[in-house]
Amino acid sequence: MRPSSAPVSSPGICIINHKRYGGGVTEKTCRRFQGRVALITGAASGIGAATARRLAAEGAAVVAVDIADAAGEAVAEAIRREGGRAEYRHGDVTSAAMWDALAAHVADRYGRLDVLHSNAYAVVVKPAHELTEAEWDTQLGVTLKASWLAVRAFAGALRDTGGSIVLTSSVHALVGLPGHPAYAAAKGALCAMGRQLAVEYGPQVRVNTVLPGPIMTAAWDRVDEAGRADSVAETVAKRFGRPEEVAAAVAFLASSDASYVTGANLVVDGGWSVVKASS
Repeated sequence: MRPSSAPVSSPGICIINHKRYGGGVTEKTCRRFQGRVALITGAASGIGAATARRLAAEGAAVVAVDIADAAGEAVAEAIRREGGRAEYRHGDVTSAAMWDALAAHVADRYGRLDVLHSNAYAVVVKPAHELTEAEWDTQLGVTLKASWLAVRAFAGALRDTGGSIVLTSSVHALVGLPGHPAYAAAKGALCAMGRQLAVEYGPQVRVNTVLPGPIMTAAWDRVDEAGRADSVAETVAKRFGRPEEVAAAVAFLASSDASYVTGANLVVDGGWSVVKASS
């Protein structure tokens, strides 16, 4: 895959807009991804959907990948309604054949890939001795193996464009919590793999990892009010984070603003891991 002739925004040049989210957070949006193509997995909801919207708002053509078709199509349609470019693609991220087909599609339709955000995950909350082999394999497959398959499929395209990879890990990679042995193993391995990939594909491709903490996504629907209150109390910020706040971190790591950042782990947790480490 060779770079297309589409214009690419120059580093440091951006058009400033301001978008206000609840809680008084103001987001500065630049057109850092004008003329670029971004692929995001787990893009139908939560952090993936927020990242798709953020990168599209900054000019990227977005390929949103998920298995939740109705929600994924809705994300892409919302981006298009706002004047952005996006398409939804159904994809089992654990399938090598799917990744081969997706790489061929992206090459044919766009001729390039600039940003790969591997964000899909699976979690089963059980102690290690109660996990079935299938539950272990699913969590490692969706959370870890899928990132390797994505990199294998798009490494050449990203080298051609001098692109960026952002992996979504978790604070579970840093702090032990009961009931998450496979999930934590996969998220910790993503941090290690990110460092390895940064060395392997640099300087052409930058690779970084973002580690969200308590972010208000659908995953918290399974947690009762007391559990939510405990998690908020354990943050310095004293609130849940929003998917848009993680998306802002992903956009930074993927952009030329982070041109000297590679092999890094960026924690986005409102100080949760700091409190845990000091307790």
